[in-house]
Amino acid sequence: MATLHVNVVSAEESIFSGEAKFVALPGENGELGILPRHTPLITRIKPGAVRIERADNGQEEFVFVAGGILEVQPDGVTVLADTAIRGHDLDEAKATEAKKAAEEAIKNAQSDIDLARAQSEFAMMAAQIAAIQKLRKR
Repeated sequence: MATLHVNVVSAEESIFSGEAKFVALPGENGELGILPRHTPLITRIKPGAVRIERADNGQEEFVFVAGGILEVQPDGVTVLADTAIRGHDLDEAKATEAKKAAEEAIKNAQSDIDLARAQSEFAMMAAQIAAIQKLRKR
C-alpha cells in the first residue's frame, strides 16, 4: 500500500509527523484531498481542519490550522501553519467566547485596520468551531 509522509508544523512546534494514506484540508479555492503520488503543488490554505488518515492504524488525526502554506510532493505533504492546534486540544467554549469578542470588536471598530483584525479573528474562530463540530461527528 502506498503512503505519503505528512508533516504539520507551526511556528511553535511540530504538530504531526508520520505516514498517511490520505490528507484533506481547506485549500484557498476549496477542499483539497491528497493521496500518495499526488502531483506537486504549493498553495495557501485557509483556516479549518486538516484530516489525516494514518497509515499505521487507519485512525484519523485532526489538526486545526489558522491558515498557512501547503506543499505537496509525490511522496510527502508539508503543512506550514500560522497556528496549529491538535483536534483533542480544541476548546469549543473558549472559541465561542473569542468569536463573540470578535463580533463585538467588529461593531466597535474605530478604523479599517481594527475592522480587518476583528473580521480576521471572527473568521478564524468560526472555522475553529466548525472544525470542533466536524471532529465531534467522527
